[in-house]
Amino acid sequence: QVQLVESGGGLVQSGGSLRLSCAASGSVAAHNSMAWYRQAPGKERELVAAISGRGITKYADSVKGRFTISRDNAKNTLYLQMNSLEPEDTAAYYCNVGLYFSDSYIPYDYWGQGTQVAVSS
Repeated sequence: QVQLVESGGGLVQSGGSLRLSCAASGSVAAHNSMAWYRQAPGKERELVAAISGRGITKYADSVKGRFTISRDNAKNTLYLQMNSLEPEDTAAYYCNVGLYFSDSYIPYDYWGQGTQVAVSS
């Protein structure tokens, strides 16, 4: 059983920053890969960033250079530092446990409840 709880969302102006956190509990180990997804209204859920158990990272082209994914294995917590936010980043953000293999991320069916990010222009 895996539990994921996201936090840190909110309303921010364009150009601002937010730091999302995802507290993981249950059957989540340091070697598990994890990721952040987001879903905007009327759009499909998309991968934002992923990190392997060894710290290898992968980013969507739209967030490269602005977002940073990291993890604190001692705290079982996943982070997403988001800088230079744009209105297009407005979405519900979800963390996930999955498999990072050969530069691809495959999500397992473990999702948190999400945290809402809204960026005003």
